[in-house]
Amino acid sequence: MVFKRYVEIGRVAYVSFGPHAGKLVAIIDVIDQNRALIDGPCSGVKRQAMPFKCMQLTDFVIKVPHSAGQKAVRKAWEKAEVNEKWSSSNWAKKIAAKEKRAKMTDFERYKVMKAKKMRNKIIKHEVKKLQKEAIKA
Repeated sequence: MVFKRYVEIGRVAYVSFGPHAGKLVAIIDVIDQNRALIDGPCSGVKRQAMPFKCMQLTDFVIKVPHSAGQKAVRKAWEKAEVNEKWSSSNWAKKIAAKEKRAKMTDFERYKVMKAKKMRNKIIKHEVKKLQKEAIKA
């Protein structure tokens, strides 16, 4: 397996757990093999050191110089349209769907179950109809 996402300056990462869980940050500087200096200019995460274990690297990279200031990071973030790219990615859509399912009430889960049963019944009926036509032909 070849790695495609490397820890590099400007790499956008998703914070998977901790106080800033669910937010996007940019790696500004690598402190050591376990930690990086990060900044989340548009996600409300202040510049701080964060362990790599808390982050998941994304495919997005912004062009920023080594140890860039907050204004430069924000400008590069907006120029690269990271928030728009993130919201249209499958990863973000799966996270949103997971949150939506977790917030469902018992009655909403019941309605989804009934809709799935009805859909499967219709599909089963159409498949049987096609099988009968195939046998006749």
